[in-house]
Amino acid sequence: MFTAFLATTAPPSGGGLVTLAPLLLMGVLGYFLLIRPQQRRSRAQKALQRSVEEGDEILTTAGIYATVVEIDEDDGTVMLEIAPGTHIKVVRGAIAQRLTEDEYDEDEGDHEEDGAHTGFPSDAMGDDATP
Repeated sequence: MFTAFLATTAPPSGGGLVTLAPLLLMGVLGYFLLIRPQQRRSRAQKALQRSVEEGDEILTTAGIYATVVEIDEDDGTVMLEIAPGTHIKVVRGAIAQRLTEDEYDEDEGDHEEDGAHTGFPSDAMGDDATP
């Protein structure tokens, strides 16, 4: 009687492939939706950090607006001027983005025609902020 019960029940057709298909699909979707875009952003950020040149205005990951004064290729550091006569030395990895006048105009809007600031961070504090 017990052997007759075992003989009548058959294993599900397709075996392990049918049960693994949803897991494989989730893995592929996870790769294309999460991992791949993060790798692209990381590559773009590293390319930006390598392409920074002297005279570029940048924003650091700490939120400091500065101008690149000197680049030391040997130890991977950058000398930044954060105020007239004030220099700091940071690693290239601390560069978050390069700032251009066009980016300021897009972010802040062009307020020069009404007498307001030009969009540059130093102008936002007013004329008395500069030495």
